[in-house]
Amino acid sequence: MLDLNFIRGQADLVRQAALNRGDPAPVDRLLEVDDRRREVVQAEEALRARRNQLGKALADPQQRTPELIEEGRRLGDEVKELSAARSEFEAELNELLLQIPNIPDEDVPIGSDESANVVVHQVGEPRRFDFQPKPHWELGEELGIIDFARGAKLSGSRFYHLRGPGARLQRGMIAWMLNQNTRKGYLEVYPPYLVKSEVLVASGQLPKFRDNLYRDVEEDLWMIPTAEVVLVGLHGGETLPEAGLPLKYTAYTACFRREKITAGRDVRGIKRGFQFDKVELVKIVEPSSSNEALEGLLDDATSLVEQLQLPYRIVKLCTGDLGFAMKKTYDIEVWSPGVAEWLEVSSCSNAGDFQARRANLRYEPSEGGRPRYPHTLNGSALALPRMLIAVLETYQRADGGVVVPEVLRPYVGLDEITVRAAGVR
Repeated sequence: MLDLNFIRGQADLVRQAALNRGDPAPVDRLLEVDDRRREVVQAEEALRARRNQLGKALADPQQRTPELIEEGRRLGDEVKELSAARSEFEAELNELLLQIPNIPDEDVPIGSDESANVVVHQVGEPRRFDFQPKPHWELGEELGIIDFARGAKLSGSRFYHLRGPGARLQRGMIAWMLNQNTRKGYLEVYPPYLVKSEVLVASGQLPKFRDNLYRDVEEDLWMIPTAEVVLVGLHGGETLPEAGLPLKYTAYTACFRREKITAGRDVRGIKRGFQFDKVELVKIVEPSSSNEALEGLLDDATSLVEQLQLPYRIVKLCTGDLGFAMKKTYDIEVWSPGVAEWLEVSSCSNAGDFQARRANLRYEPSEGGRPRYPHTLNGSALALPRMLIAVLETYQRADGGVVVPEVLRPYVGLDEITVRAAGVR
């Protein structure tokens, strides 16, 4: 969240930032509640001071009069009323603070939607085929590695299951990604998939995206929409030594999101679903190094795409497409020839101290002084199933088979996927 003092002093900046995002942030209501809360606090403090003076007078039998006793009772009642009003204002103030988005960096393009995003650069060219490339849903069904009908039978629309070499390919990609990430110094974590409300508040998922989350109401636990949630929350409420920074984590998790999905070609296949797999990276860093850390995070994620020899591009998100908690984001998009579109496989983002404040995460400066908030960064390395889509469609052959990328073969145990390799459907 943003610091309340910052919002008071930079109200116009906060309003404009929210406007640039297209976010109806309740800045004016927050300032109004804050003013009323401060008025109540001042009145309450004045009454408490008067009541303390009165208490001393009432302790002296010579000064103890019926009028003073009555005034003491009246002051007690008024203090209780003001205290209750203060608590109500503070509760509303905290709720409003959680609804104010982060301030985008100055170099983030201003725009209302993804049409204003900026392609920073592109690496590689889309493969040229001497046949018409098929989309992954055709490849998957013909090879018997993606089963949409039984997925829907088990769980409803927007679910599927992978079979045989399809499941092995996805599992192999996840293992390969984790190994590559740990070689770059990230500590692998296997976290819970269900978390407490405060963990989602810390990462910025609650209350903003409540309607997109799955919840176990009885236990008051939430299914994670991304491993970012748990990796940011690992050190919530802690004060870390600066010497221990940066912290670098990677984790594979299933992710669960109640996306509002409409019918059409854009959502056909496995591109969008309510459950998907992802390998995540998170960094917790000293603030002065966070811009450099974002570039390093981006390099770590793009290196995976490069090793798979997939054409990709880097896109800087505009204000209207920026995540609620993020101040700057680069998307990595890979070209997938069967669906003929660029697919986002990673968003590498810098949240500044926004998430650390919500998580009450601090670090102790080496030179001494008061604890400070670190910066948190996150990015996928990489997101399934879109990477699975890109690999299947890019490495398909005219005979309907798919070549397994060389770097994945030790993890998959296959050089190619054919109808014979897939087995009986």
